Amino acid sequence: MILYQLRCADEHSFEAWFRNSDSYDKQVASGDVECPYCGSKDISKAPMAPNIAPSKAGESEPPAPAPAVSEADIDAISDQRAQEVAQQILDAVGRIRDYAEENFEDVGEDFASEARKIHYGDAEERGIYGQASDEDAQDLEDEGIDFVRLPGTPRRNS
Repeated sequence: MILYQLRCADEHSFEAWFRNSDSYDKQVASGDVECPYCGSKDISKAPMAPNIAPSKAGESEPPAPAPAVSEADIDAISDQRAQEVAQQILDAVGRIRDYAEENFEDVGEDFASEARKIHYGDAEERGIYGQASDEDAQDLEDEGIDFVRLPGTPRRNS
């Protein structure tokens, strides 16, 4: 695994892990890497210093080499770690969704319309949640209306 320091076109700096440099190249080329701050997909590597551990005073022998690890082991560890991170993200999104459901008003498919009313002072200011099409979300963004999109689909009561 390789940790890269990355930068988007808007100069936001962030780190990301990749299996190898080829994996980084492929993911950036396909648009799978985006800035966590602004969503830009115009990403490049930022200059970074090598991570070299200082030697201890008086140490005469170099440290023992790291044990050999097969590519299959790396793939298994990478896949397991990716699943753990994905689960952590899903859990966090679930907690955010739970908070919204407990504390905000569900306006359903009227979200964009209601968000505009609140933003322009035509409705009382309050927390709301609901659904908006990609087009409606882009329009809200263009109008400078603050909102947060949660990944995934709305929960269904079973």
